[in-house]
Amino acid sequence: MPDAPGPWPLDAIAAEVAPWLTGFRAELLPSIDSTNSELMRRARTGCDGPTLLVAEAQTAGRGRLGRTWVSQDAGAPSPTGAQAVRRALTFSLGLALAPRDWTGLSLAVGVSVARSLHPDLQIKWPNDLWFDGRKLAGILIETASIGARRYLVVGVGINMLAPAARGLSVPAAWLGEVLPQCDAPQALLRIVPGLASAILLFELQGLAPFLPDFQARDLLRGRGVVLSDGVTGTAQGIDSGGGLLVHTPAGMKTITSAEVSVRPADDAPNPAWRNPPS
Repeated sequence: MPDAPGPWPLDAIAAEVAPWLTGFRAELLPSIDSTNSELMRRARTGCDGPTLLVAEAQTAGRGRLGRTWVSQDAGAPSPTGAQAVRRALTFSLGLALAPRDWTGLSLAVGVSVARSLHPDLQIKWPNDLWFDGRKLAGILIETASIGARRYLVVGVGINMLAPAARGLSVPAAWLGEVLPQCDAPQALLRIVPGLASAILLFELQGLAPFLPDFQARDLLRGRGVVLSDGVTGTAQGIDSGGGLLVHTPAGMKTITSAEVSVRPADDAPNPAWRNPPS
C-alpha cells in the first residue's frame, strides 16, 4: 500500500450512484462510535435518504451477535500527509428498501463486495469475507421501521493492513495481501457503486441473481462445521433462500437465524480450506 493515503473519492462515488438513488449523499466523519448506529439514529429522526457514511475512526463498531469491531485507528492520533495510514476501511450505506423477501440479503452484499475486490475472496455464511483461510472483512445488516417503510443499513469493515492478533486463534487477513497498491479510498470507490446496484437488484429479484457467484465463493461447502449450540456436521451449501444446509448426525438441518454462529471445525473433511486455490 502507498504510505500516503489518497483523498476520499466521495464526489466520484456520488456521481456514479446518484442516478440510481435520488438524493444520494456521501459523508466523511473523522470519528464516530459506529457508522451503522449513526445512520439508524438519523433514520429514526426522519433523515432517511440514501446516505454513505465513511469513518476515519470508529470507536464502537459492532458485528453480529453483539461482537465489537473497532477500527485500528480508533483512539490514535490523526496524523496527516505521509504519516497517515488507514489500517481499516469502515463505512455504512443506508437507504429505504422494500424487497418482497429479505432473506439472503447478507449473501448478496457479500457477493457484491467480493466481486469488487478480488476473485480469490471467499464468503463465509452469512456475512464474512475470507482470504487464505482467514477473515478479511465483516458485514452487518440492520433495518429500522420508518412508518410503512423499512430503512436498510449495510455496514462493512475491511482490514486494510495487518491487524493486531487480539487473542485470535487464527490471524486475520488484510486487503494489502491481495491488492497491495489499493488504499482505503480506492477500495471504497471499487465497492460502493457496485454495492448500491446490487442492493437495488436484490430488491427486484431477491437472491437468485447472486446464487451462482456465492456458490463459487462458498467457504464452508464440504467442510466440517460447529454450530453455536454444539451441533457438528458438514456444510452442504445453501438453499434458494440463503439458508445454510448442514448435514448432521440427525439429518439435514437448515440454518436461517442470524443469531446462530457457525465456525469451521478443526477436523474439516476438506483440509484445503486453509489455502483456497488462487
